[in-house]
Amino acid sequence: MTTLFVLDIDDFRPLAKVAGKDPDVTVRRRGPYLEVAAPGSIRIERSATGCRNAVWYSSIAAVSGSRISRWDKSVLVVEPTGAGG
Repeated sequence: MTTLFVLDIDDFRPLAKVAGKDPDVTVRRRGPYLEVAAPGSIRIERSATGCRNAVWYSSIAAVSGSRISRWDKSVLVVEPTGAGG
């Protein structure tokens, strides 16, 4: 399972909201974070979030069972690492 966490604050909520538009992605509150999870890759287009550079590049608190394979000015892609982690 691909999982990423963003702090549940106004600046970072758009990332979870955009990711949650994918029917394979679930978003739930977990403590002070929003947990964004999917069985496969998670792809978030920056333009859809409205995030500025500083917010975009500081938005991810953690990943679990996955790795960030791309994080540039246009897109964030988080991919599963497989059963071996």
